[in-house]
Amino acid sequence: MPGGNEPRSYYVGMDVGTGSVRAALVDQRGTLLAFADQPINQWEPQFNHHEQSSEDIWAACCVVSKNLRETCWDKAGHFFDLPDFLSWKATGVTARSLCSLVCKWTYSAEKGWDDSFWKMVGLEDLVTDNYSKIGNQVLPPGASLGSGLTPEAAKDLGLPPGIAVAASLIDAHAGGLGVIGADVKGHGLACEGQPVTSRLAVICGTSSCHMGISKNPIFVPGVWGPYFSAMVPGFWLNEGGQSVTGKLIDHMVQGHAAFPELQAKATARGQSVYAYLNSHLDLIKKAQPVGFLTVDLHVWPDFHGNRSPLADLTLKGMVTGLKLSQDLDDLAILYLATVQAIAFGTRLIIEAMESAGHSISTLFLCGGLSKNPLFVQMHADITGLPVVLSQEVESVLVGAAVLGACASGDFASVQEAMAKMSKVGKVVFPRHEDKRYYDKKYQVFLKLVEHQKEYAAIMKGD
Repeated sequence: MPGGNEPRSYYVGMDVGTGSVRAALVDQRGTLLAFADQPINQWEPQFNHHEQSSEDIWAACCVVSKNLRETCWDKAGHFFDLPDFLSWKATGVTARSLCSLVCKWTYSAEKGWDDSFWKMVGLEDLVTDNYSKIGNQVLPPGASLGSGLTPEAAKDLGLPPGIAVAASLIDAHAGGLGVIGADVKGHGLACEGQPVTSRLAVICGTSSCHMGISKNPIFVPGVWGPYFSAMVPGFWLNEGGQSVTGKLIDHMVQGHAAFPELQAKATARGQSVYAYLNSHLDLIKKAQPVGFLTVDLHVWPDFHGNRSPLADLTLKGMVTGLKLSQDLDDLAILYLATVQAIAFGTRLIIEAMESAGHSISTLFLCGGLSKNPLFVQMHADITGLPVVLSQEVESVLVGAAVLGACASGDFASVQEAMAKMSKVGKVVFPRHEDKRYYDKKYQVFLKLVEHQKEYAAIMKGD
């Protein structure tokens, strides 16, 4: 049971109700550690007459007592992260992906499992039997698993048995793999003559992940990693992130008083609400660049806390510059300010990574938000870096296919498969003439979080 090195006492509480016996294992702090229940039989020999058996009730008490000792924990044969579970279902092989274990399970690519961690959290039983429950065979992404698809899995999937199955990647990491290795020759990009470590993959959907790789480990405060071979074999990975980016845009737009009007007009034109908003911004900007519409409206985007690089879940969202009007123009400009705030957050992550030792010259965007041209242009303008978009929008799927291609033996390495299968679709360059404006807005952006922390300190003071 959970606990440190000191022996602890545990208590069983039982509740014998009309329909079932329920039991719980509780520690000395009153924390419920395990739960079990068992139905009690009921008989109705005639209308409005109900009977129960005291022997049956005792038997139910015995069942729940035993079930508490044998919990969804003692009976478990293996604990998988989802990608590894799916690989096991497909092949029957219990090998784990290095990506899952390094990024989520405190596994070290160099040293393996750390027994002291499992003891510290009271799960030292996972160390037994050579880590059989959590993985004692760890493979790099793209490695072939066993003999490929089992006959049973092949039948379920409608594929031939024996097809190669690759050690997996986390979805965002697959997206990074699907874009970061593209051949950029002929596009006028600085990264053409630079190592792949000069590229930052940004997987942007409901939330956003920022994937940067390096030949040597780089520790970036507030950015996850470095993880060895967790995305591209042989490279260290740093993973920045922004919580609820796409979700934030939806929240700001759908919560506005003018949203019903927007929805009706977009539907009438056969457009998405965001395509309509983008065209509306072009309409109201007149002669100025569209980004200048937010000169008096600023957003801090951490409505769900900050993941990177501040790593502060207590931070809240902020909007300054609101007016009484709530028409479609106001909605469009608030939408623009929110998109810009997300791009400023990416700039803050890049600056943290570069301060620690990364050197980034090009962004590679994929995911749902990369389909929005305003989102892409704002990231180029605000970071000052060109943005590469993939020929195939579904880069996560391309990345997963890269792994399969590598496992099949058709390519000698993941890097070779990346270079052949990742294609450049479009390159968006920053408008350098607008740099001074965005530099000033970035100063305001940083002031917003500085002031928020000052407000919190005031309210916590005497």
